[in-house]
Amino acid sequence: MDRSGTRRKKDKNLLSEQALRHLGKGRERSCSLQLPTTKRPDRPDWDLPRRGKERKSKILLAIYSLRCWPSAQVVWPIVGQEIWNGDVGGGFRGIQRTSGFFQIWRASGITNELQLYCTAIGALVFAALMLFAGWFHYHKAAPKLAWFQDVESMLNHHLTGLLGLGSLSWAGHQIHVSLPINQFLNAAVDPKEIPLPHEFILNRDLLAQLYPSFAAGATPFFTLNWSKYGEFLTFRGGLDPVTGGLWLTDIIHHHLAIAIIFLIAGHMYRTNWGIGHSIKDILEAHKGPFTGQGHKGLYEILTTSWHAQLSINLAMLGSLTIVVAHHMYSMPPYPYLATDYGTQLSLFTHHMWIGGFLIVGAAAHAAIFFYGFHSFGLYIHNDTMSALGRPQDMFSDTAIQLQPIFAQWIQNTHALAPGTTAPGAATSTSLTWGGENLVAVGGKVALLPIPLGTADFLVHHIHAFTIHVTVLILFLKGVLFARSSRLIPDKANLGFRFPCDGPGRGGTCQVSAWDHVFLGLFWMYNSISVVIFHFSWKMQSDVWGSISDQGIVTHITGGNFAQSSITINGWLRDFLWAQASQVIQSYGSSLSAYGLFFLGAHFIWAFSLMFLFSGRGYWQELIESIVWAHKKLKVAPATQPRALSIVQGRVVGVTHYLLGGIATTWAFFLARIIAVG
Repeated sequence: MDRSGTRRKKDKNLLSEQALRHLGKGRERSCSLQLPTTKRPDRPDWDLPRRGKERKSKILLAIYSLRCWPSAQVVWPIVGQEIWNGDVGGGFRGIQRTSGFFQIWRASGITNELQLYCTAIGALVFAALMLFAGWFHYHKAAPKLAWFQDVESMLNHHLTGLLGLGSLSWAGHQIHVSLPINQFLNAAVDPKEIPLPHEFILNRDLLAQLYPSFAAGATPFFTLNWSKYGEFLTFRGGLDPVTGGLWLTDIIHHHLAIAIIFLIAGHMYRTNWGIGHSIKDILEAHKGPFTGQGHKGLYEILTTSWHAQLSINLAMLGSLTIVVAHHMYSMPPYPYLATDYGTQLSLFTHHMWIGGFLIVGAAAHAAIFFYGFHSFGLYIHNDTMSALGRPQDMFSDTAIQLQPIFAQWIQNTHALAPGTTAPGAATSTSLTWGGENLVAVGGKVALLPIPLGTADFLVHHIHAFTIHVTVLILFLKGVLFARSSRLIPDKANLGFRFPCDGPGRGGTCQVSAWDHVFLGLFWMYNSISVVIFHFSWKMQSDVWGSISDQGIVTHITGGNFAQSSITINGWLRDFLWAQASQVIQSYGSSLSAYGLFFLGAHFIWAFSLMFLFSGRGYWQELIESIVWAHKKLKVAPATQPRALSIVQGRVVGVTHYLLGGIATTWAFFLARIIAVG
């Protein structure tokens, strides 16, 4: 295929000799930059050697392997800002991307920019169709309320169509397109030598050359000889040692199995015929000796209250997002994701924040619908003993041990599952559970067993403390007292947000449902911050790093989490201060943009305190003084400005607080991990 995407003529039924030769060589790895885009402004032609001859190409977008990092942007040389173009490998300088999209494209079988372009055009066409559908179903054929309350029909369609057929079609794409293309890419075959995706779909003989069982077609399926498909539907467990990601054949098997489960589940609920389950019957059948009528009336609430429904969905989606955050590193689904530490850290942080906000949203809508200090004390004890020079009296792995025995038992159970409870699996579901397995790609650790000890016991109790306080504010107090409390029995009449219950009742401020969302946001911020700080340090200390030819693993921070994170001073000294050196000293390097973000986000965070510390009287007088000054100068506007209300001031304050805090952490994380990872 030439640079425009035009294919060279050859026998459609045969893979190229060069491609087959590379497959035969095994999985050798080299850095390859494949996708052409815009010309670099500072270098009109960029010479790159390609397989023994010089080729001039205009390359920005990289599908990378071991020594190339993803980059799709080059900063133009204006006022010296081109310093942000860091060395991302392959002789290319640009801004390193940490979104994870490159890994997704690689896993999907995208090998050139034309395919990305076609995907984008297709997405635009479907977006236009959806916009039209939205207009049509609002202005021309708006569905009735009863249509949204027909939950059985909705479940059947969503389970079968959205999840069942969606998973099945994705499994089909992975089998017929992703798998063969990724096998060639793993063997360092030049993407120009790989057949186009539609050739694999339309020509079974091409696939049969890679996976002989394809020659049998669907016969093994209908004759129940399913083991014939074991070549590409596997249950290996562990990671592919070439890419550091889950085995693509395992992922395909997963999607196919999920599709079958959801296709069956989509036929379970009663619609036009008398067979199947009824959600109302299931809910009202929940009766017990202590629960009385159980869920009687719940069906009517959930089908008539948007806020109740939205609250439950947000809580589930938020929890699921946090679960995804933990699976993205422990079971990395895409090639080279595990060794791209910047992307790993970004994805974990991103999903944790999203999950936190969704759960706060769940509490907010639940409130509208309803109209552990002991662990911190352990840290204080450790700091005190450390300051007094009494390390033998501290809680640590080398003194008074507090081992997480239940977590270690769970780890051990999963680690021993292959050969016992999961006899068909070669490796446990995640290498993090334990054992002797380690996967390193190109000298970088992709994943290894994560040890747990006293330090983990302590920090997980801090997680429990912050999460429980968040739940206390948002759900127990915010939701259950949303309509009424002993202080304000008629709270339901005051609405979702009110500053105080009348001028004579100053002691009733900050008790509205909105105020609980407001206060809960700060505790959510505390909770997620501790989690992502913990993740960042733990992974640098005990997982991420390099491996020598002798098999010796050197972690980024040398395993200091176990001894340093057991004191508050250790968190400040060895995590925040020690690891902030990269972002603080980033000026004059390609990481200087993160230094600017770090500084700017601190200012945004500090700006929030002005709103959070000030009462409404301050803002009223401030606005009045500004209006007076404008009138004196005879430049008064036609409109009369008004001061922020108490509620508005809190909204502005919490928004800047969260935005500033999250952006500060983001800049701190990425400057550190890109510099050392």
